[in-house]
Amino acid sequence: MTDYTNEDALVLFSGGQDSTTCLFWAKQTFRNVEALCFSYGQRHSVEIEAARNIAGIAGVPFQLLDASVISHLSPNSLTDSSITMDEEQPAGSYPNTFVPGRNMLFITFAAAIAYAKKIRHLITGVSEADYSGYPDCRDTFIHSLNATINLAMDKHFVIHTPLMHRNKAKVWELADELGVFDIVKNETLTCYNGIKAEGCGHCPACKLRNRGLREYLAERK
Repeated sequence: MTDYTNEDALVLFSGGQDSTTCLFWAKQTFRNVEALCFSYGQRHSVEIEAARNIAGIAGVPFQLLDASVISHLSPNSLTDSSITMDEEQPAGSYPNTFVPGRNMLFITFAAAIAYAKKIRHLITGVSEADYSGYPDCRDTFIHSLNATINLAMDKHFVIHTPLMHRNKAKVWELADELGVFDIVKNETLTCYNGIKAEGCGHCPACKLRNRGLREYLAERK
């Protein structure tokens, strides 16, 4: 395993279960860690406050970037409250919680900020093992974007995806191994309806999170 303890990292950070687990994973893996959060016109600003609070608990610098242009690009239920949110993935298409281009733009913005800070390691919590059908969570996309960013900026960035092949139960397991199970359980905001911890219970994000928690707790006994 590569030793990164003398290098710094920038975590793309939303304050949700996945990015919070990644934040604490990064703290154990890298010398210095910073958190980058995005304001992109999402339904609930409470998500940003949860992220800011967790960054404080973790003791890492927190930066909020205005990426609100994303909310004007394509209609979706995460940035347009007039659209009724899909609770299940429609047959043959992506759920309307998919924000086209979001992860691509977020990682590109993060790379530009990391470039200025002389940071080459970027961490994102995407996973293709257990997600809501989003194409920009796939491993092939991350590798492709990593190569593109390196060519565009003539730098050797490394995009880390510690959750890529973990389902939600395994994400809970990792949080437990990192000693932050209670922080992830009680302080994070994954819910698309803006409710912390267990959330609303019926949006796609809550269903994934809570099912994974039940599975992990059943295994842990």
